[in-house]
Amino acid sequence: MENQADGVAEGRVSAPIEFRASSIHGRGGFARRFIPGGIRVIEYVGRRISKEESLQLCEANNHYIFGVDDTTDLDGDVEWNSARLLNHSCSPNCEAVLDQGRVWICSLRDIAPGEELTFNYGYDLIDFEDYPCHCGAPECVGYMVAEEHFGQVRRQREGRRL
Repeated sequence: MENQADGVAEGRVSAPIEFRASSIHGRGGFARRFIPGGIRVIEYVGRRISKEESLQLCEANNHYIFGVDDTTDLDGDVEWNSARLLNHSCSPNCEAVLDQGRVWICSLRDIAPGEELTFNYGYDLIDFEDYPCHCGAPECVGYMVAEEHFGQVRRQREGRRL
């Protein structure tokens, strides 16, 4: 991964991203200018917490947790983490990349000015029906699950239509 987009580092947002109302959900991050593929766009920052605290926060419906290593997670539910406002998509233009204990949101492809920045949240199948997806992508599976679960969710949805 190359250096981050001009003006974006360490979770601070400047020129390349603006946050505003999103048709996907609430607020989202949008490219202010062209963002090339293959770069770090913004760091997902937060409090370093234990796995035990992470479990407690998840049970309390904190959806901003990233696993960092075997003992530590990152709680991104902090005001100073603008990256927490990026929305899920089943066909994302960014991905979350763990690099030396830090979480970066990196562009998967070129992103045009005005395009919403999205990444797949990678949720597992536990209670997946509680997390409907509204990304609007043609390949949307209807739920915020990791791509590896798309086939299973589609088969389950098809089975219910019979």
